[in-house]
Amino acid sequence: MKSHRQELWFETPARRAYVNITGQVARALADSGIKEGLLLCNAMHITASVFINDNESGLHADFEKWLEKLAPEKPHSQYAHNGCEDNADAHLKRQVMGREAVVAVTGGRLDLGPWEQIFYGEYDGRRKKRVLIKIIGE
Repeated sequence: MKSHRQELWFETPARRAYVNITGQVARALADSGIKEGLLLCNAMHITASVFINDNESGLHADFEKWLEKLAPEKPHSQYAHNGCEDNADAHLKRQVMGREAVVAVTGGRLDLGPWEQIFYGEYDGRRKKRVLIKIIGE
């Protein structure tokens, strides 16, 4: 069995963003040489997420609206976590959207459904954060 580890780095200019990373993940898979196995892709920061969904701007706007209803950014004073930081809402948004995605590798390709894409979700941006890709298989 082989394994491959790679990191992706992001620094979004806005506090919140959705970045399609499917191409970058596919390149990491190609670099690995693994043809059959599993790929784990996870956010290494507690205010960011990795998830799979449709690459449609209306849906991304809906995520933003829905998450802001569940965990509004302001007022900052509504959260016990917000003392020296103002990102409690980002922690909660990440909890809902998830930490990682696991994708089957079949024939050297990501085994995704017809509309599935892999996204990096940022909820407290404007600083460098990383995503880990770990692939195991043959």
